Amino acid sequence: MESRIIQRGAEAIILKEKNKITKKRIKKSYRIPELDKKIRKLRTRSETKLLIKASKIINTPQVHESDEKTKEIKMDFIKGERLSEFLNNFQLKRQLKILLNIGKDIAKLHDAEIIHGDLTTSNMILAKNNSLTFIDFGLGFISHKFEDKAVDIHLLRQALEAKHFQHWEKLFKEFLKGYKKSKDYAKTLERFKAVEKRGRYKH
Repeated sequence: MESRIIQRGAEAIILKEKNKITKKRIKKSYRIPELDKKIRKLRTRSETKLLIKASKIINTPQVHESDEKTKEIKMDFIKGERLSEFLNNFQLKRQLKILLNIGKDIAKLHDAEIIHGDLTTSNMILAKNNSLTFIDFGLGFISHKFEDKAVDIHLLRQALEAKHFQHWEKLFKEFLKGYKKSKDYAKTLERFKAVEKRGRYKH
């Protein structure tokens, strides 16, 4: 069975074959070839490590193979729908429950010093049994800094306001309720407020 492209992004293409996907980092013609090769190799290595570490804590695709030469990561295909496309269709009660669970999961990630880097509802897959899987750790990294954790939360808040604006404030409040499980909740939230102020000042 041939693999087919199911998604094209700025950094990579996603190919699907049966119940597996391959994330292949694409060449960037504007970069010096040697530098481009090095960047794609390091990002493939970094994302693989993050996925393996995160999969022990929350739901993420299981990595089956990682090839730094071809800049490919083979992993499970997650059945379900992108949360960004379906969250608004649910009753508010269900939306709030989902955000509470996202908060709990991100608290676990951050306590393990994993920063997602692109924390939006587009990078969450909701299965029929209501389980949530976090995907695309391509911009992720390891950090103990409250600033980095705060920026992750800021990205999610922005995504909620942009894509789920009808109830975004209630949803974000529920996320924070779940995030309270983080050992560094108070310090991260304090830094988050500073990040928000900076964002408002820039605009």
